[in-house]
Amino acid sequence: MVMWVFGYGSLIWKAGFHFDERVVGFIKGYRRVFYQGSTDHRGTPDYPGRTVTLEPAEGEICWGAAYKISKKEDEEIALTYLEVREKQYDKKEYLDLFTEVTTSTPAIPGVMVYIASPDKKVNKNYLGPASVEEIARQIVHAEGPSGPNRDYLFQLEKALLQLGFRDKHVIDLANEVRRILSEELTAS
Repeated sequence: MVMWVFGYGSLIWKAGFHFDERVVGFIKGYRRVFYQGSTDHRGTPDYPGRTVTLEPAEGEICWGAAYKISKKEDEEIALTYLEVREKQYDKKEYLDLFTEVTTSTPAIPGVMVYIASPDKKVNKNYLGPASVEEIARQIVHAEGPSGPNRDYLFQLEKALLQLGFRDKHVIDLANEVRRILSEELTAS
């Protein structure tokens, strides 16, 4: 049994597990948003960072990378690794992956996707929407065991641009973070 995992955040540039094939593609009906709090990787319980999750959005698409895992042993290792890495994401969905915007036939049906739901009862780290400036200020100052939150944002921006995709939410946030950092540098 072959397993496919879709990454729309740090999995794009750092899978962290053995895979047999990587396919760049998108899922339909969702958009990437910096609404999930990170208290274990890019922030702390006292000062959470922000990472991406998916939000249902009619007519939208979210680009990323899907990873094929064929061997049973690799699948078990990958799942164990992902359950720890993605532990703050409370939902797993199986969605169709597309590689061509003009087709209605998925390239890969049923790829596994980790999603952080907006339900605070089951997802205590969900931060939700805020202005670009508010999210950017939080990203500028948050840091966790995996490093500064801004590095996550800048790596995501770079990874998406390398794939040839411009995500307005990611680019707007990255530009606002750069503006704040520049402002803080000139003020000091």
